[in-house]
Amino acid sequence: MRHTLLVVPTGHGVGLTSASLALVRAFDRQGIDVGFCKPIAQQSAGDTGPERSTTLLSLASALRPPEPLNRDRVEELLASGDDQGLMEEVVARCQAVLDSAEVVIVEGMVPSIDQTYSMRVNQALARTLDAEVILVGNPGERPPAEVAESMSIAARLYRDGEIERITGCILNRVMGDAQRHQDLKDALAARHLPLISLLPHIETLNRIRIADLVRQLDPEIINRGNLGRRIIRISVLGRSIPGVLKALKPGTLLITPGDRHDIIIAVCLAALNGVRLAGLLITACDLDPAVAELTAAAKATGLPILAVKSDTFETTSRVHNLDREIAADDRDRAELMMNSLADHLDQSWIQGFATRSRSRRLSPPAFRYGLIQRSRKADKRIVLPEGEEPRTIRAAVHCCQRNIARCVLLGNPGEIARQITSMGLVRPTNLEIIDPRSISEGYIEPLVALRKAKGLTPEIAREELSDAIVVGTMMLKLGHVDGLVSGAVHTTAHTIRPALQVIKTAPGCALVSSVFFMCLPDQVVVYGDCAVNPDPTAEQLADIALQSAASAVAFGIEPRVAMISYSTGTSGTGADVDKVREATRLARAKRPDLAIDGPLQYDAAVMASVGRSKLPGSAVAGQATVFVFPDLNTGNTVYKAVQRSANVVSIGPMLQGLAKPVNDLSRGALVEDIIYTIALTAIQAANA
Repeated sequence: MRHTLLVVPTGHGVGLTSASLALVRAFDRQGIDVGFCKPIAQQSAGDTGPERSTTLLSLASALRPPEPLNRDRVEELLASGDDQGLMEEVVARCQAVLDSAEVVIVEGMVPSIDQTYSMRVNQALARTLDAEVILVGNPGERPPAEVAESMSIAARLYRDGEIERITGCILNRVMGDAQRHQDLKDALAARHLPLISLLPHIETLNRIRIADLVRQLDPEIINRGNLGRRIIRISVLGRSIPGVLKALKPGTLLITPGDRHDIIIAVCLAALNGVRLAGLLITACDLDPAVAELTAAAKATGLPILAVKSDTFETTSRVHNLDREIAADDRDRAELMMNSLADHLDQSWIQGFATRSRSRRLSPPAFRYGLIQRSRKADKRIVLPEGEEPRTIRAAVHCCQRNIARCVLLGNPGEIARQITSMGLVRPTNLEIIDPRSISEGYIEPLVALRKAKGLTPEIAREELSDAIVVGTMMLKLGHVDGLVSGAVHTTAHTIRPALQVIKTAPGCALVSSVFFMCLPDQVVVYGDCAVNPDPTAEQLADIALQSAASAVAFGIEPRVAMISYSTGTSGTGADVDKVREATRLARAKRPDLAIDGPLQYDAAVMASVGRSKLPGSAVAGQATVFVFPDLNTGNTVYKAVQRSANVVSIGPMLQGLAKPVNDLSRGALVEDIIYTIALTAIQAANA
């Protein structure tokens, strides 16, 4: 059954957009086919850009909502009394989404002084779309009974005779302790208003970028620096240097008069010493050229330096009054908002909209959400041998803070601690830092015993254990940790070689291979092998197919395995296509229950029309979820082409076939990539 959910506010400033987009993300995480539309555009005061709700959703998801009706057209129809004509145009705009999605989130209008018709339009939307209505309110500091009363009044507006459209209420930006939360719940229950969730006030969601300040204040840019830095706090500097030093913290926007040369130089010195300040805003006068020359070195740190003509008091007031709505180009903040608020929505309520008997696709948000939840449940200890590498440090801190895994950084403890401080991070209590030199001697004897057949001596073992990756591999072998992640600054071979020598393959596995989880716009699919085996035989290719199918199952993807070639079915011949054909036969013989077909060209594997034409009756053609490439040249090329050309997030490579989980990183890996690889590794360890 299809559902249309109209999300409407009970007043101004309730956070309607954040609640609406959080609902989209929460449904998507559950694998429910969700759509979104904002039928009528609304801009904030002074906002001349595109409509924010649809723009932000397009930035932070694969959904492409229909373009809203503009204000002039809406007011033209309403002024002529043609409400029905307006609703017909709304339906025309939204019909494609309404026809295709299982659940459609429709964001209503927010009341404003110059758009007094918003409530009238919302009521018309509910009737026209035959929508169930979700009320969104902001309790502020009002008594719970007053909050419930206002919600109840709003609910009455959406009763059409005997039809009760209210399906639930969301209270957004809720502050206070657990008792206040309970009082709010009780007050709503007394009014028979079903509560979906209390969404908390999250201060980090309000952090604008220096770029947003520049857009609104239009200052002179002395040094552009990194305009993506976020403003955590604002500090006005006018004291002596000892007093100023307390304000030099990561994320701080510093405001000071242009004639306070001592303060300006102190700020630049702090930036040169690794303090990641948000930016420096100079007021009231031009920067002295001699002082400007002294600040040149700090420019290389990415410190934005800006200047305005207004005095410090006026400037500070303007900064505090900046529009803190999420900018239409702020993908990171939009993602953070959607994910953070979706975490607090009642998942059992969300799941109630799912059709239990259907086969669900696994969307990228659902896949990533599932990774984090399952890794938290696994509670595994993961060693990171590249412990002094900045991205690795950030990922480890994040994983420990969110209980994704218990991370162990190998490296110089003093250097790691210094980097954590300079990044403005706080070391979690469950983050371990170990100097590999302090424990390497204890692994000499076990390593010699493991490789004595290869003639390894204690002297050679001691030399090998000077490499932190070898130390980490021995920690994994002896059960001191549950998994290993490396490769941010080392080659794949450097990470895998010790694992092949010490960990070895799992029982029943003839080789080690790899998969990437490719987060395509509408689903996650598996690519293998794109990182390890250059030219597998037919037997090895069959093993890779079965390993990849097992990995898909382990991570919630229904495996339909396409053995990729330049030919489909029996249309082509040659050694390369014959190898794929034989690998398909071998894999089917080992797993007759598995949906596997090949050889298949890529288009026949992914496009239903092409699949029906080239290989009719196939259970895989046109709907493949696991793609097995004939060799490393093909696999690596295709994965890179899809990743870069289609702007697709790829998670991996995840190694498969080892007795214990070891995973390699791309040397261009982002912090987010490392976090998800750690989560993958923890889940592999739990499934081992």
